[in-house]
Amino acid sequence: MTDWQITAKTIFCDAVDDEVTVIVQRDGSTTCTGFKKYTQPNDITRKLAAQKSKRLKRPIKCESEPCSRTNQYKENIMAEETR
Repeated sequence: MTDWQITAKTIFCDAVDDEVTVIVQRDGSTTCTGFKKYTQPNDITRKLAAQKSKRLKRPIKCESEPCSRTNQYKENIMAEETR
């Protein structure tokens, strides 16, 4: 059994076409750095997202928080905890 309080991993998120950091707390709560960045973008992020959206020919936006990517990482971490 490991003794940790928080763990984080940077992954490529295809929903926003960018790297994001998924954070899992010891209690199982999750946070994704891309969620706030893409749901409440500043002017620079809004412009970059519009350019990516045009280039990829699809909308650039987060699914939700937590999303399938954060849930998958959390499940992997919690499964390691029980080993």
